[in-house]
Amino acid sequence: MKSPAILLIDDHSLFRESLVRLLEAESDLRVVAHCAGISEALGVLDRDSVDVVLLDYDLGEERGTELVRELQTRKLPTKVLMVTAGVSDQVTRDLLTAGVSGIFYKHNSPARLTEAIRKVAAGELWFEQEIIRSLLPGTADRPGGSRSKRPLTARQQEVLSGILDGLANKEIAWKLKVSESSVKAVIQELFQKAGVRTRSQLVRIAIEKHAADWLNNTDEFHAAG
Repeated sequence: MKSPAILLIDDHSLFRESLVRLLEAESDLRVVAHCAGISEALGVLDRDSVDVVLLDYDLGEERGTELVRELQTRKLPTKVLMVTAGVSDQVTRDLLTAGVSGIFYKHNSPARLTEAIRKVAAGELWFEQEIIRSLLPGTADRPGGSRSKRPLTARQQEVLSGILDGLANKEIAWKLKVSESSVKAVIQELFQKAGVRTRSQLVRIAIEKHAADWLNNTDEFHAAG
């Protein structure tokens, strides 16, 4: 398996250069470029194949969401891991809507960051549990947050809980003692029920609109771990 190509975008040069050194010490990760702003990043994306973008939200006069929207417009398969000191709940929802593959807080350890990069490169999601918890309170009281007319089955709730925990399909299958193909089939059912096409969009819909009924029965899944 080839090393994922990484583009790092952060306007703090000291942090950026330190992170580049950290990643270059990992034999299975490859930094193709690093830069401070969006225009330079787009130039890199024009000439290089990039698997994962590590993107800061606050880029001085720019916001990382501008690049996320541009990636959507260009229909590039590049995955985005937002690496940030923190963002508001509304910005988090905007990022989920835009289809980012994860949000990582800078105060966490370098080992967790490399783990998050590998997860995202493999097509999985990475969302800190504190982010998910921060979005849950009061969800049922928001517009559109009433109980769903299409409740989830027990198996769909278990698989969704695994996705929220950032587990890969294989890890969810192991916890549930079912085949990976069965997990993939359930994920497609969840996509159809939520009216989405990506795991990050599914997470947003589950948290924002269906926390009261979709996320209220996951204790058995966590106990299985």
